[in-house]
Amino acid sequence: MSPEPDVASGPLATAAPRDPGSKPGPAAAQGRPGPGGPWKAAFFALMVAAIAAAAIWALLGSSLLIVRSVTVTGDRTVTRAQVLQAADIKPGTPLARVNTAVIARRVAQLTQVQSARVSRHWPDAVTIAVTDRTPALAVAVPGRGYAVIDRFGVVLSYGATRPPGLTLLAAPASLASLRGDPAIRAAVTVLTQVPPQVRRLVRSVAAPSPDEVTLNLRKGVKVVWGDTSRPAAKAAELAILMRTRANTYDVSDPDTAVTGG
Repeated sequence: MSPEPDVASGPLATAAPRDPGSKPGPAAAQGRPGPGGPWKAAFFALMVAAIAAAAIWALLGSSLLIVRSVTVTGDRTVTRAQVLQAADIKPGTPLARVNTAVIARRVAQLTQVQSARVSRHWPDAVTIAVTDRTPALAVAVPGRGYAVIDRFGVVLSYGATRPPGLTLLAAPASLASLRGDPAIRAAVTVLTQVPPQVRRLVRSVAAPSPDEVTLNLRKGVKVVWGDTSRPAAKAAELAILMRTRANTYDVSDPDTAVTGG
């Protein structure tokens, strides 16, 4: 009798049938929506919208986050009242509506103010930091005494006498022409570049252009400094030339410095 074939490994072998009571596999469950899926998504969308609406109301519509105090800081000559008037921040304004850039520009329009920085402090405060303009030069004004200007040529005040410590600006065209003139900034910069022993002798400074700054010293001595470049080299050459006791020292080009008179 021939042996029976092995049905488990023969070519006609088949997989065992699945138990009808077993759960379907993942492939069979694909594509079937879970219970409550669309309703759950709609619920979460409504919750997000409600939270956003509540946040907007708290920022813009409620009395919780409104301006209750304004602080003014900085060493300044303008009063707090002047700054607040220029800032024009209405009490009770929602803090989120405070436009810091616009307010800073308003405050900076005050003559004595060089710049202003405005910041919000939650939940209810605003701070205005003020930087004053610094007196730099004096300008003789016929019939009015002297005008005090800063390094940007802005007139800060008038007085009958020249304030001590301020160098006279010689022969300006007019006060109106000084504002924003780069020659004024060059003149002020040169005064900080000259050696201290020379700075004490300066009576006036002339600056027809940023490249032509001249210092008028006591006893009619003149120093042609030129522009603001190479201050160390110019100072070194000037110290050497002043030993000659000349009337004019030209260090505008320190490589070819000369004396005259």
